[in-house]
Amino acid sequence: MKICVAGQGAFGQKHLDALKRIADVEVTSLVGGNLDATAEVAKKYGIPHYTGELSEGIKRADAVILTTPTKLHFRQGEQVMRAGKHVLVEIPITDSAEEAEQLVRIAKETGLVAMGGHVRRFNPSHQWIHKRIKKGELKIQQMDVQTYFFRRRNINAAGNPRSWTDHLLWHHAAHTIDLFQYQAGETISDCYAVQGPVRS
Repeated sequence: MKICVAGQGAFGQKHLDALKRIADVEVTSLVGGNLDATAEVAKKYGIPHYTGELSEGIKRADAVILTTPTKLHFRQGEQVMRAGKHVLVEIPITDSAEEAEQLVRIAKETGLVAMGGHVRRFNPSHQWIHKRIKKGELKIQQMDVQTYFFRRRNINAAGNPRSWTDHLLWHHAAHTIDLFQYQAGETISDCYAVQGPVRS
């Protein structure tokens, strides 16, 4: 399968690291917002083509992974599917439930795969618990998550300055909701989240 990765930042590179380990996958294009950084990452991973235009990357791929800023996800996800390609969208999928639901409708209309980048379920500790739940060794009665952020600078997962940031509660809540559904084997009917005080 030929893959285009859109987004040359920390999470784009996490996907590139993972893709190197999958047989029969070729990254054919890297799309980025900063062409100098995109060229550098393309060289590092041996990607033959890089560009600032998503349409150029789409032409060279069977599927696209979007690790771009959240505000671009709806437009780019639609662009990828309207071009007849499968898409994986990093979370948050969009800035609104309405836009996310519209991407689901486009996927159904086109018959293409559109999926969210819910990776938390694959963490080793979560897999350990999941395997025990599946074997019947554990029963879930309640799951709680508290997430704390101690960073005081706008840096990414690689420790570099970010050019953008999404809403952290929205982002991590999306991971948590997916993890709860995965572990419980059920669809969530009600979900609530509370943001604590913002400290500067």
